[in-house]
Amino acid sequence: MPAVRTIGIVGSGAGGLTLAALLADAGLEVEVLEKADGPSTLGSGITLQGNALRVLSGLGLWPRLLEKGYPFDTLGIRAPRPEARVLAVLDDVRAGGEDLPATLGMPRAELAAIVRERAERAGAVVRWGTAVTGLEQSSDAVTVTTAAGQRLSYDLLVGADGLNSLVRTAIGAEDRPVRTGMGIWRAFVPRPEEVTRTDLIYGGPAYIAGYCPTGPDTMYAYLVEDAQERDVHDGPRIMAGLAAAYGGPWRSIRADLDEHANVNYTHFTAHLVEGPWHRGRVVLIGDAVHSCPPTIAQGAAMAVEDAAVLADEIVRAGGADDAVLSRYRQRRLPRARTVVEASVQLGQWMLEGRRDADVPGLMQRVAETVKVPV
Repeated sequence: MPAVRTIGIVGSGAGGLTLAALLADAGLEVEVLEKADGPSTLGSGITLQGNALRVLSGLGLWPRLLEKGYPFDTLGIRAPRPEARVLAVLDDVRAGGEDLPATLGMPRAELAAIVRERAERAGAVVRWGTAVTGLEQSSDAVTVTTAAGQRLSYDLLVGADGLNSLVRTAIGAEDRPVRTGMGIWRAFVPRPEEVTRTDLIYGGPAYIAGYCPTGPDTMYAYLVEDAQERDVHDGPRIMAGLAAAYGGPWRSIRADLDEHANVNYTHFTAHLVEGPWHRGRVVLIGDAVHSCPPTIAQGAAMAVEDAAVLADEIVRAGGADDAVLSRYRQRRLPRARTVVEASVQLGQWMLEGRRDADVPGLMQRVAETVKVPV
């Protein structure tokens, strides 16, 4: 098997940076190609489940994650009425093991910075302002072209470039994310003292009204509605209007939804590449190869797990031929399918107004799946 020495990773999300750290730890030369000119400080928060924390903890990152995030082990359900009475507090599954919390909320920018710094300490290089526009393969290399006219060659190229992956298109994988019928408003706001976990409200003006603490003073709140074309510049007003029916911490959240609020809107999408996840010397991970609505908060975890499995296969084999990359897909496909299908199913039940749906059973099946180490 030809050895793999140089690896290019397109995209600097959690999956790509985790892979960069793992491969650089193994002594490989890794470059991360990122089209942005520098690190982003924008975005709201992110919910990391225990299976993601298990991989990141293996990189020695748990102390830093805990310093910047907010851990919790329970999930609250509130009534969709003005008083927002707590109906139940459920123990969440510690999918990463008993030494880690069930969930950690944190700002997206902080997560990216922590994993990026770890990858750079291991020797990986992040090339900012490097937009990949095409690629070509030969028997012994894959060469990318960039918007600036550069030609960069690697033994292996990894597409970690998200939902609208250029790398996925370039290798001819035809599956694309499709909208599932829901859209989500997110706002990054101050955390009231009473918010110490994720609480969900099902019903009212939105399908879901929820929030997640992300630090001592921060949280993100979200509202899920029927998908529609929305003007994000009018987001604070629209979000405040949808939130008007909800009480409890939502009173404080609503007060912070002024014209300066950090608000965004995205459509729920889902896809799963059914065919090979690689072509020659190019392979896909994360949202480039599978994506799901955030109904069970497993998107980042799936990308981080992809990185761990791909790195494990490459390092153990000392290369990345067809057999190695096929084993990576074989290990990941069943788990990714379970998560994607469950995430879509939960949303579909809400769209259909199903009252008899076995939501606890579905969530338990996912939890039992992701508790098993990758």
